Amino acid sequence: MSEVTRILSEIKQGDSEAAGRLWPLVYDELRRLAAQKLAEEKPGQTLQATSLVHEAYLRLVPEPGRDPGGDQSRWQCRAHFFAAAAEAMRRILVDQARRKHSLKRGGGRQRLPLDEAATLADSEGAAQEDLLALDEALRELEADEPVKARLVKLRFFAGASLEDAAQMLDVSPATAKRYWVYARSWLYGRLHDP
Repeated sequence: MSEVTRILSEIKQGDSEAAGRLWPLVYDELRRLAAQKLAEEKPGQTLQATSLVHEAYLRLVPEPGRDPGGDQSRWQCRAHFFAAAAEAMRRILVDQARRKHSLKRGGGRQRLPLDEAATLADSEGAAQEDLLALDEALRELEADEPVKARLVKLRFFAGASLEDAAQMLDVSPATAKRYWVYARSWLYGRLHDP
């Protein structure tokens, strides 16, 4: 049993000091994962990798004295924790895209000189719409094919290899490959359907 898995078990059992021991063990890998996710975003992203890591960690690990319930009961190992972290980061990015896209906040509009506005018109808005469209498509896929949707999340948001994702999902690498081909095709069709 890895150190991370042992500490996750202690958190699940209500050890209020375990979260403090977990942070140094997972921070570097969470930071790398966050940087990878943000690098995939279009320019104009205001969220920094450090902020994304901290917000995801706060969503995943309860503060001392707070009821640990929730996702912690599903963390069977280190891989499951990082898959949950990737999902939390995805939700944070989707929530931020929704906030930026909302009319209440101006729909992401900024003041720009007229000559710059023409060249930047589609970049940030398109990125937010793409992320929201992907989130909606993943929810639809998850309703019909939950394992395939989890595979996409592990590959796309957690950066897991096909072999690692297969292990986390408890399927063979060949099955994971078939699921990956299907899910990518399904999502492509859903996102590019006129």
